Amino acid sequence: MRASSRFVAGLALAGAFLTGVDAAIQTVTRNGRYLYTADGNRFYIKGVAYQEQGAVVASASNTFLEPSTFIDPLANGTACTRDLPYLQQLGVNAIRAYSVNSSLNHDSCMQTFSNAGIYTIIDLSLPGNGSMDRDAPSWTTNLLDLYIETINVFSKYNNVLAYNVGNEVVIAANGTAAATFVKAAARDVKAYLNSINSGALVGYASIDADATWLDPLANYLSCDPSGSNSGAAAIDLFGLNNYEWCGNSTFEASYAGVEGQFAGYNVAAYFSEFGCITSPPRLWTEVGALLSSEMSPVWSGGVAFSYFPAASAQGQFGMVTISPDGSTVTTSSDFTNLQSQYAAASPPNSPSQSAAGAASYPSCPQQNSTWLASNTLPPTPNLAACQCLENNLSCQFTPSTSNYTAIVGSLLDYACSLIGQSGGSCSAISSNGTTGQYGAVSECDPTIMLSYVMSDYYIATGANAQSCSFGGNGTVNSKAPSSATAANNAASSCLASASGTSVPTLPAGAPSPSGSSSSSGGGSGSSHNAASIVFADARTLMGMGVLVAAGIASGLWTIA
Repeated sequence: MRASSRFVAGLALAGAFLTGVDAAIQTVTRNGRYLYTADGNRFYIKGVAYQEQGAVVASASNTFLEPSTFIDPLANGTACTRDLPYLQQLGVNAIRAYSVNSSLNHDSCMQTFSNAGIYTIIDLSLPGNGSMDRDAPSWTTNLLDLYIETINVFSKYNNVLAYNVGNEVVIAANGTAAATFVKAAARDVKAYLNSINSGALVGYASIDADATWLDPLANYLSCDPSGSNSGAAAIDLFGLNNYEWCGNSTFEASYAGVEGQFAGYNVAAYFSEFGCITSPPRLWTEVGALLSSEMSPVWSGGVAFSYFPAASAQGQFGMVTISPDGSTVTTSSDFTNLQSQYAAASPPNSPSQSAAGAASYPSCPQQNSTWLASNTLPPTPNLAACQCLENNLSCQFTPSTSNYTAIVGSLLDYACSLIGQSGGSCSAISSNGTTGQYGAVSECDPTIMLSYVMSDYYIATGANAQSCSFGGNGTVNSKAPSSATAANNAASSCLASASGTSVPTLPAGAPSPSGSSSSSGGGSGSSHNAASIVFADARTLMGMGVLVAAGIASGLWTIA
């Protein structure tokens, strides 16, 4: 890990909108690589993962046993009130929620936790299509919409410590190109937070991995690709899901290596998950090392996994069980052991806030055999451009089923195969995080991508109405340009503003942070309902990315 200067980045945590929430909880700021409360004391995360596990379907493609559904842990005020005494017994000051539903009300839980001095770390992604596909990542209007709509809902609360833009998106050296899309998400989320005067931190949670690509991943997410010492595209908080300490281990045996790796890191870092399960019951003796002077120069605490029962490929996690009627909590030895360790921890109150150092964002790591990410990031997804394009496309996707997300992937596969057979290209909807080349339509909602590809085929076949049918899922747009030249000119005009970066804006009709509705149709956003897309099965919309990627790799489709 590179050596770098510490820096000051004063990021105020409390947003401008504190409706219904006790404002007594202290703000937390990041100065350089450390976190501080408003009174100037060093802030360490003493957290616990707080999310009931959704449905898990084991398969060859789901080796991590990731859930396909979720239960919003911050939308049930009764459950939060039930659990608060136990969280207080644990001595936690933060909880991590992996998936939340922006359409639900979170006032009760957030106020309950705020009044108790408990901060929240909120992952913005959702299972399935509400997150980046590791195999074919992209940064599109529907994902950006989901992220900023979630931020809007939580912006009025004063106890949001951070928003994570991804969790374990990159899991192997050959998948490190996906980091370009994670970094673009961090850039756009940070720009949006700044635009609404929110100082919540922007984070990412990484799988623990070989240093040959974990080091550059961490450095890449906190670097400045412009070389101008700007933090605009850098995360504020790097999380490491670390399970190296098993049983009654030692710092030298389990943590000395990772401490050395991150010795010169330039932003705040913490263990976004910890708690090896190989030798139950867990002793949690790693807490004494993590929250000690030995590790405090690098790490700002961690999040123990998990309060609720959770099955994984490693084993069965959980510190409590909930009765079938949801009224009673029964604790385990995992709970009491963690309670004792957190109570005994006394990390040093140093360095002082004034000594944290000046802001510095180093240049980004260069590509090599184990680091594939380009320093050229995808543009900010632009709703106005995508909607303009959709309105001018000759053949529009008009699904014959209300569950249209279930057919987008297969239709894209079919349409691109037809175009490829006729010598055409689907490069306009493809993204390549290694070359840093992003198709002009690759930032749009997947349904608009489909309309674009269908229109391409429709025009290539002489505007035959049957060529737009696609099994009854396409309709000729009578208002679209009739000739190929006119269609291309219209598309080019629409997409002229779809490059570069901009401050994202709310989708039309979404409530603003102040509670009013947004009437803007520009900036980010999708023309289809974001919620209906992101709750779909992971193998539908995101499947099209795999198809396009495979076509590019085989040479059937090219990158423009």
